[in-house]
Amino acid sequence: MYRIGIDLGGTNIVAGIIDENNKILAKASRKTNAPRAAELIFDDMAAAVKDAMSQLYITKDEVISVGVGTPGSVNKADELIEFANNLGFNNVPAYKLLRDRLGIQNVYFDNDANCAALGEAVAGCGKGVKDFVMITLGTGVGSGIIVNGKLVTGVNYAAGEMGHTVLVFDGLQCNCGRKGCWEKYSSATALISQTKDAMRKNFNSLMWDLVGGDITKVSGRTAFEAMRKGDLTAQEVVNTYVLYLSCGIGNIINTFQPDMVCVGGGVGNEKENLLAPVRKLLKSEVYSIHAKKQTQLVAAQLGNDAGIIGAALLDE
Repeated sequence: MYRIGIDLGGTNIVAGIIDENNKILAKASRKTNAPRAAELIFDDMAAAVKDAMSQLYITKDEVISVGVGTPGSVNKADELIEFANNLGFNNVPAYKLLRDRLGIQNVYFDNDANCAALGEAVAGCGKGVKDFVMITLGTGVGSGIIVNGKLVTGVNYAAGEMGHTVLVFDGLQCNCGRKGCWEKYSSATALISQTKDAMRKNFNSLMWDLVGGDITKVSGRTAFEAMRKGDLTAQEVVNTYVLYLSCGIGNIINTFQPDMVCVGGGVGNEKENLLAPVRKLLKSEVYSIHAKKQTQLVAAQLGNDAGIIGAALLDE
């Protein structure tokens, strides 16, 4: 018997089939092409699932469940994706749409960051860890919180949005409506903006060479790559970014005191280049610094597969 996980992203839909050891056996994908009608997106979700199933020659009778990690908020009681701004979803009857297309009754949905956290906790860096928080540094700052082995979802299934805790009072405007949200300072999008600002102030920076003089080609890697080549402007960009990141992670540790904080997403691919300086700064950010047991700060292991595995493991 198998479980199926779907990572529903703003760009791609990826379906994967996992076995009882949480290993992905087959994957298939489609373009999301959002925004468009939810029914059309769900047509492609079902097509990706069927493609993956055909690779293993399995039928729906061999599938225990199908789980979906989606951007936005899921109302599990009413079986709706209540809101996903980058998909253009408002109160979409997601459970019914997927059941109708697959003929499989056991379908489950959760926030994509929650699914990534669950995947890493069960099959990645958090194996054997009871209290676990994952943050993803991508377009925004996503997060998933696991306490006693269970996802924390809150009264309305929308808990764990650490990216929308305020880091700078009355700071940069966030698209959530608040100002100064952590994701405006620590997402890959924020890092790109910080890099461009620094480049505009120093046209002699090596970062200009790395992007061929085209500032539109700046990525979350640009400052780190230039820093490794000795560029002082890039070093300043990275230092500032690390300060913001450390402050936010310090907030997480002070709030939850988890066994582990795992960092993933595009910027998380920098691994120890990013995490080593963060650990140093946490010594002045964490209230419990004198305790014998400290929260581990580690890099994610599963990459994009975390969301697929986590979605496949959903059971409520």
